[in-house]
Amino acid sequence: MRAKTPLPAGSTSTASEATTPPACSTADMRSRALELARLEPGLDVVDVGAGTGFASEGIVELADAERLTLLDQSPHQLAQARAKPALAGCAIVRGDAEALPFATDSADRYVSTGSIEYWPDPQRGIAEAYRVLRPGGIAMLAGPVQPAHRWARRLADAWMLFPAEEEYLAWFQAAGFTGIEVRRMAPDWFAGDFAVAIAGRKETAGPSPVALAPPEPPDESMTPRRWLRFAAGSLAGLAFVPVALALTLRARLRRGR
Repeated sequence: MRAKTPLPAGSTSTASEATTPPACSTADMRSRALELARLEPGLDVVDVGAGTGFASEGIVELADAERLTLLDQSPHQLAQARAKPALAGCAIVRGDAEALPFATDSADRYVSTGSIEYWPDPQRGIAEAYRVLRPGGIAMLAGPVQPAHRWARRLADAWMLFPAEEEYLAWFQAAGFTGIEVRRMAPDWFAGDFAVAIAGRKETAGPSPVALAPPEPPDESMTPRRWLRFAAGSLAGLAFVPVALALTLRARLRRGR
């Protein structure tokens, strides 16, 4: 299992905010992803890895704010979400995507955008999505995919988790979801596949049928090797967007010849 770039002990996700490209969550990509969630008024919705509430603002345009719960590990980002007028009626909870503090069969929709790349064990997080949904509920998750170009792919692998589209599908299938839909997405400046949105339906009450190993105990000690990996990952994140943009421009120029 590939893991994310570790953060220093005691830090929040603010360390990664500086290197997260804003084009990962354009309004158009958000709308296209949320279409798969089939949101409407009257549904209980959880937004997992909600961060500053960018996806949540799109959710409340389609569903009831008072029935939306935002969850994230970062108090800094949740404070920004709490300050947004559109989210004033939402519940806000600090928690872990891989150990959700919600009852089994308690939500109608599960949404997570731009969060999976930070999860140590994506299969566990997707199994949790299945568990908290009621039968007939839909989980929609959006995240990055492996870049096609080898240099962009090397930077991505050094930065954080960039799964292949096939991995997303396998995780949803193993978790027990049916009727799975996949939608490829990219911002205007990027040539090729940048992210996917994937959605599936829960048919049967109870937890996910996937067999999971016991979770590993967290190791928050930052050894010199981990500090080096963290620094390298942060630099790779800073370089990813300009390198990907340069490769896209070069490809478009070649096609125009």
